[in-house]
Amino acid sequence: MVTKQTAISAERFAQAPTYAQYIAQIEKNKDEFAFNYENTTVPEEYAQRLRAVVARPNGPKKVLVLGEDWCPDVYRGLPVLQRIAEAAGMDLRVLARDQNLDIADQYLNKGEFRSIPTAIFLTEDLDQVAVFIERPERVTAELPLMTKLLEGRTREEAADDLRAFRRGPIWARWRQYTIEDVTELLEKATAS
Repeated sequence: MVTKQTAISAERFAQAPTYAQYIAQIEKNKDEFAFNYENTTVPEEYAQRLRAVVARPNGPKKVLVLGEDWCPDVYRGLPVLQRIAEAAGMDLRVLARDQNLDIADQYLNKGEFRSIPTAIFLTEDLDQVAVFIERPERVTAELPLMTKLLEGRTREEAADDLRAFRRGPIWARWRQYTIEDVTELLEKATAS
């Protein structure tokens, strides 16, 4: 269901960096962003469904993502959101959450948390179509698979194992969950 929103003006959206511009300016985890982007493909079935959603009169044409380069959900999820935008024909822009708290505070996770990434899907006129916050619920349910790597160790001690996990099949499955969940979210939001 499309609703009016006031946080994102046309000028603010236009001034927000594109994905490539955002990546060029970040300081942390460039290799993680690159890996997740290079290893994400939107299956043709989902690409067709996404293009059909965008083609609807109330379909999303733009997406604004709030994120920070230090966050694992962002360096996994933002590249996936960019691939979704590419497959669907949406214009994706990125803002640093901590420099845009006025927007972040309008999209709190569970009304309380400034979770990232936060993807706000918008019509051409910048009315809100849907919001995707942080990660799919299926990923949250599977997080213990990753946190188990830390048992009895610091992040520094577990760094090699964590990096291997982020390059492995579970992390890849989490990227696919994002494609599936965002597609379903947008289909439901634009159903007539």
